[in-house]
Amino acid sequence: MSTQKESPEQATDEDESPIATARHQLEQAAEHLDLSEGMLEQLRHPSKTVEVSVPIRRTDGSVEVFNGYRVQHFEVRGPYKGGMRYHPSVSAEECTALAMLMTWKCAVMDLPFGGAKGGIVVDPSTLDAQETEQLTRRFAEELREVVGPTKDIPAPDMGTDEQTVAWFMDAYSMQEGETVPGIVTGKPTAVGGTHGREEAPGRSVAIVAREALDYYDGNIDGATVAVQGFGAVGANAARLLDSWGASVVAVSDVDGGIYDESGLDIESISADGDEHGQLGAVDAPRQLSNAELLELDVDVLIPAAVGNVLTEENAPDVQASIIVEGANGPTTTAADTVFEERDIPVIPDILANAGGVTVSYFEWLQHINRRSWSREEVNDELEAEMLDAWEALQAEVEDRDVTWRTAAYIVALSRIGDAMNARGLWP
Repeated sequence: MSTQKESPEQATDEDESPIATARHQLEQAAEHLDLSEGMLEQLRHPSKTVEVSVPIRRTDGSVEVFNGYRVQHFEVRGPYKGGMRYHPSVSAEECTALAMLMTWKCAVMDLPFGGAKGGIVVDPSTLDAQETEQLTRRFAEELREVVGPTKDIPAPDMGTDEQTVAWFMDAYSMQEGETVPGIVTGKPTAVGGTHGREEAPGRSVAIVAREALDYYDGNIDGATVAVQGFGAVGANAARLLDSWGASVVAVSDVDGGIYDESGLDIESISADGDEHGQLGAVDAPRQLSNAELLELDVDVLIPAAVGNVLTEENAPDVQASIIVEGANGPTTTAADTVFEERDIPVIPDILANAGGVTVSYFEWLQHINRRSWSREEVNDELEAEMLDAWEALQAEVEDRDVTWRTAAYIVALSRIGDAMNARGLWP
């Protein structure tokens, strides 16, 4: 197997921050395009960063104040779009990097959105349901001036779910004096959500894995697959690949994984969700660690858990023929360089897991058109969008002799640059 080569600057994992990674990838792709320095300078920075205080009354009667953020990166192609997360690690820098990622992801998929990300610095496990609802409703009020169905549309993310965004929608709607379902996506179907949203990122990962196997003269039937992270993304990708004839030989959760060289019975294994450790109870020939799973000799490796798991240290020991990124940012810049030198193609997150934002776009369209789509319609439209995006990247890989990640950024920046040139700089 061979892949296209380029000559990136050498990088190391030391002190690599999400924002540094995002800007490095921007600069690397810009080398292949005729973009002005003024355009690049705009893209290096968010359009707006909002920091708010979110006070709530705890169940014990005490008042606690949490910090919240919303970062909007670039709206030249349409309203901002991105998740809101509840996690102790939330920061303005993290939200900026993830908002930039959303800008590129939306442009790769040719969706009419810019990127955004936000959240609250909180461990959601320390809140009861009433406190979580209070926190969400107050957060919606604090952000009301900067969000809206044609301004910025939040969605579930780490530590939040469809109930969280339903509360957000209700709080926003109460202040607006009318029901505004388009303020968020990822809602329950009972209040305007779409079928197929939860499984969409995993579905897109599976579609891309299938196409990558075909591109590199592989065959989905019998292809061996290892999935790190058997949550919503990893489990749905594994199940779909299994249904297409692939042999999923290893899966893992936060506590470790299981391996069967003849293929696991994927349908019998429940997804990780919020509970850990159930994989240890599954009858499998071998237990293994997350680190060991990453180094298995398989046709496709899908890191679908957390960021920065493929590093300069373990990249030389990865034996997979193809890597398809299910998580956001699972591969460090230094590891990317190693994989390129070893001719291991890495299909980037901004394509592979873009099913989530794509089906969020479908949900947004359903609000505008006041017509619900069936699950079959959603899946068919997602398949078509993913294939169009894959073909756009494939053309750049072949025409410019670059990696798949650089190809994705070239496609994204080309579309953003065209929009910037068409609109001009105001005033």
